This record gives sequence, C-alpha cells and structure tokens, in this order.
Amino acid sequence: MEGWQFNGVLQAAANMPVQGERGTYTRQMFAGDFPQFLKAGKEPRECLVPEGIFELFVENANQSILPSRYGTIWRYAAGLYVAHFCTLYLKTYSDGSPSAAKAAAKGQQTGLVKEATMGDTTISYDNEAVNAAMAKWGSWNATQYGQQLVTMARMIGMGGSYVI
Repeated sequence: MEGWQFNGVLQAAANMPVQGERGTYTRQMFAGDFPQFLKAGKEPRECLVPEGIFELFVENANQSILPSRYGTIWRYAAGLYVAHFCTLYLKTYSDGSPSAAKAAAKGQQTGLVKEATMGDTTISYDNEAVNAAMAKWGSWNATQYGQQLVTMARMIGMGGSYVI
C-alpha cells in the first residue's frame, strides 16, 4: 500500500497525467467562450468551421489539454487550442477554387510584407521571422490563440519536480 501512495505522490510531482484522462470540452463551451467563430445573424448561430473539422479540433483538445495539468484555466486553455486550429483552418478556407493552383495558393506561407510596389504589382514577404518562430513552437506562433496557449503551457510545464 505504501508503494502505491508513493507512486501517486511521484506522479503528481512529475506533472504526469492520470492514465486515460481526457478533457470534456464541448461545442457549447466554445460557442460561449469564443463567439467570434459563429456566424452573425439569426439564432441558433452556426460555427464558421464545418462540423466534422470542428469536432476533430474539439476531440484533439480533449486528448491534449488535460484538466489535471491546467487546473482552473483548463477550459480557457482547451478553448484556445480549438480557436487556434479554427483560425488556421479559416485562413485557408474557400467555398471553392477555380483551379488547383488557386486552391494551393490559399495555403502559402506568408510573413511580413518586406517590399510592395504598385505599378505592375510586386509584393515580397520576409519569412525569416516566421521560419524562426516555427523552429521553436511550430504553428502555435501563427495565431494569437496559439501564442496564449504556449505561454500557459510554459507556465504549466515549469511545475514542481520530485528528486530522489
């Protein structure tokens, strides 16, 4: 029995999740917390992201953002996770494309505008900052939601440790 108690203390100190743990974040929570992702107008308001894709983001949040790690900020952290992926999805969204090239263009990486010319239209982007950010936290730096979640995750990850 004592060994079992020790393992529980060790697990808590190491910031390890309970086996099989998952979150319980829902569409309703997201709609209340992040109404900017709902179509304006008549009730009930629909999510701007297609249902199947949205449910995938919620399911991934429930598997990745664990209540035991995030405590009282869990709901907000799970919402940030979903909002981040919804934003990335919507950045590339289109009702349809006239060609494969147009569809592929929606997914092009863009950085800060480095140079812009008006006559004969020239725009060039500085992707160095984007590439540097991707090296550390990947796409999480691509949205404000992701940046907030990374900040929280870093604080959570700085939790206590148990040394024997």
